Amino acid sequence: MPSAFQKGKSAESTLKETVNNKLMNRFSVNKTLWLSCVAFLLFVGSNVTESYGQPVYSKPTTPATKPLLQPITVAPKDGVNSSESPLVKKTANVAPSAATAAPAAANSAVKTSFPLLRDAAIPGYSGVLVETMDGNIVVESYSDYAFNPASNVKVATAYAVLKTFGPDYRFPTDVWTDGTIDAATGTLYGNLYVSGRDPMFNVEHATAIAAELNRIGVNNINGDLVVTDNFTMSYGATAQRAGSLLASTMNSVKRSAAANTAWKQYLINSGKVGQTQAMPNVAISGGTYAQAMPSNVRMLFRHESAPMREIVKVTLCYSNNFLAERLGDMLGGAYAVSRVVQMNAGIAPQEFVLQSSSGLGINRVTPKAMMKLLRTLRTELTRHKMTFADIMPVAGVDKGTLERRFDTDFSKGSVVGKTGTLGNTDSGVSSLAGEINTRSGKLLFVIFNQRGTPNRFRSFQNGYVSLIQGQFGGAAQMTYSPIPLDVRLAKTRISYPDSRARVNE
Repeated sequence: MPSAFQKGKSAESTLKETVNNKLMNRFSVNKTLWLSCVAFLLFVGSNVTESYGQPVYSKPTTPATKPLLQPITVAPKDGVNSSESPLVKKTANVAPSAATAAPAAANSAVKTSFPLLRDAAIPGYSGVLVETMDGNIVVESYSDYAFNPASNVKVATAYAVLKTFGPDYRFPTDVWTDGTIDAATGTLYGNLYVSGRDPMFNVEHATAIAAELNRIGVNNINGDLVVTDNFTMSYGATAQRAGSLLASTMNSVKRSAAANTAWKQYLINSGKVGQTQAMPNVAISGGTYAQAMPSNVRMLFRHESAPMREIVKVTLCYSNNFLAERLGDMLGGAYAVSRVVQMNAGIAPQEFVLQSSSGLGINRVTPKAMMKLLRTLRTELTRHKMTFADIMPVAGVDKGTLERRFDTDFSKGSVVGKTGTLGNTDSGVSSLAGEINTRSGKLLFVIFNQRGTPNRFRSFQNGYVSLIQGQFGGAAQMTYSPIPLDVRLAKTRISYPDSRARVNE
């Protein structure tokens, strides 16, 4: 449905003027009434926080110190700073600038034509930017200041991999051998080699490889299993451990009950029940090693992951740090991710500084830079006939971090976006950015809250987004047909190097 904000002086502009006139007439008659409404909305959020023993925020005073005026540092090797992640590595020397200074008292620079939004208290050290789809500002506060975006960094990582590899890219896991197959005994005489860096590779995929080996006549391997040093499985840390898990999972005798359950569920989710052996089995007589492959091997077949768009969707829905880091590694790490964003979104380097691809640790992004990223990402998705809902969680609908937020009958399905939470880093961080759907059209929004309790910040974000929607006629559910995340990840397939038709799609 075309947005009401897209034609010249759009319907949104006319609506905004009408709403403002009505609001101002109403508030001039009874200013006490709308102030009471604001107080009530924020009272509800504050009660949730108080149950955790946290103080209620009012308009904070300007701090004596400026916590954002600090160099980007990494904990020394002989000790770990509790406020930072040991996984963070320094990517560049970035001197603090005006963009990294801490804001003064909240609300002292809120720019908006809506009185309710201007007078709503914003807790902590916060930056807010909400815009119509055609770029008109709905509300803005400290959008030029740099904050820690927490897991909103994953939006940058998602954009960078989608821009670089495309939404249909699949991670290959190749199966090789240096031996020969004895069809009479179902034995492969030689070693089996597995190479790949699929971050989603799990026990059901290991079982799928065993099933494909059975299908081509291999039930036993008279040799070793060798995996390459970048191979990972079930979010494992080392290739050697991943290789050992692969070997045991391929063997039906050693396969865990959890792996068997995952395989059965995979067959259901992929629609392959009855198309393959119920309990695949490949026994390996030799050992398991992680090393480089020799040159005298030939490929048997390839296991291809679900498309990148599905992996990104799961990564953002669950805010999975491991997956985000692995996706960032495909490009060269956090610095490479930030450069892709800076160059394509037209963002100055000092406004977008990343030290991790997941949002762990010390990162710095301004709300304005995040807004530019959202618009650039939206354009890229449109090229592929996709929307934010194809890669981000839809609140109250999709499983994950937004599953229980905006989940009332009134607001369910009206917000799609990315959360961010850090409990200790920068004295507590919570963020939320994405798209709001209202009865008058769509809005893009960025909320960065810092130096406070994440629970308190989330309560504020929930109430504030609802308050914004109220200025545009209320929340409206977007057109979205949810697909279970397990079904999305089950879209794997097997292919062969001689261009034969793919099987098990």
